[in-house]
Amino acid sequence: MSTLEFREAIRQAIEEEMARDENVVLWGEDVAAAGGVFKATPGLLETFGADRVIDTPISELALTGGAFGAAVTGLRPVIEIMFGDFMPLAMDSIVNQAAKTWYLSNERQAAPIVVRSAVGAGGRFGAIHSQNPATWMWSVPGIKIVGPAFPHDARDLLVAAIQDDNPVVFLEHKRLYSIKHEQPDWEPARLGQANVVRQGDDVTVVSWLKGVHDALAAAERLAEHDVSAEVIDLRGLRPLDLDTIVTSVERTNRLLLVEEGPALGGWARGVLGAVSEHALDALDDAWVLATDEHPIPYTPPLEDAFLPGVERIVAAVLERAGIRA
Repeated sequence: MSTLEFREAIRQAIEEEMARDENVVLWGEDVAAAGGVFKATPGLLETFGADRVIDTPISELALTGGAFGAAVTGLRPVIEIMFGDFMPLAMDSIVNQAAKTWYLSNERQAAPIVVRSAVGAGGRFGAIHSQNPATWMWSVPGIKIVGPAFPHDARDLLVAAIQDDNPVVFLEHKRLYSIKHEQPDWEPARLGQANVVRQGDDVTVVSWLKGVHDALAAAERLAEHDVSAEVIDLRGLRPLDLDTIVTSVERTNRLLLVEEGPALGGWARGVLGAVSEHALDALDDAWVLATDEHPIPYTPPLEDAFLPGVERIVAAVLERAGIRA
C-alpha cells in the first residue's frame, strides 16, 4: 500500500475535482505560481491555466466576495485564506452571504464555496498566525466546518467539500502538512461523520486535527498503565456527529475532550454540554483539556507548555483515574 503526504492529498483532491468539473476554480494568495505558501497546490496552474487557477491581491475580503459572486452565478470556487487568523476579514461574505443563501432563496440558490485555510499552533508562527477560527463560526447555521487529521481523510473530505452545494470551511493544521500515512482505497466521504481511530474501554478521548495524533500517542502511553483509551476523530465540527461520541461514552462512562484553543467559548465545552444532555446517566466523569486563556506564545518553551499535548493528556487521565504515574 502506497503512502500519501497530507499536502499531496490536498493537491490531489483539487486536481481531481478540477479535471472532473470545469466549473471548479481555485484562487487565493500565492496558490498559483508559487504553488501555495505551504506547497499544497503546485502544478495546478500549469495543468489548468491562469483562467482557473488565480493568484489574487492580498485582500481576504475581495477574494471571498468574488468567490460568493462566482458561486451564485455558476462556478464552484475553492479559495485559500492563507492563515485562519485572517478569517475575520472575510466574515461578511462567509457568514452573512454564503451561509444564508440557501435559506433566503427558499432552497433555490446554492453557494458552493470551499474556504481552505491553514490553522493551528506549535510551529512558532506567533499569536496572530497560529489560531483556529473554527469556533468563531461554529454557531452559524449554513456553514459546514471540516478538519481532517490524516492524509486520506484530507483527500476524501476535500472532494466531498468541493462537491457540496453550500459553503464549507476546510481547515488544515499546519503541523500536519508533512505527515505521511498509508493510502487506503478511496471511498466517498460524508461530511459530518466522526471516526473511531482507536478502540478502548476505560475512557473516550475526543479531538480533531492535530489533537487526534496527540490523543493516539497518549493512548499508547496510557496502555502502559492498563488504561484503555478510545480515541474519536471528529473530522469536523458542523455537522457534529454526536451519535458516535454518545455511543462510545455509553460504554466507557468517561469523556475527555482535547481542544487546541481556550475552553471558554470553545467547541469542547459545547460538545460536553451536548453529550451531557443526551447521555448524562452514562457519565461517571467528563472534562475538557484546553489551552490557557491568553494569546498563543511565540517562544518554543512557552508555546509547547501552552498546548494540550501528549504529556498533559496522559497526566490528566491518570489523575482523574487516581493512578500515580
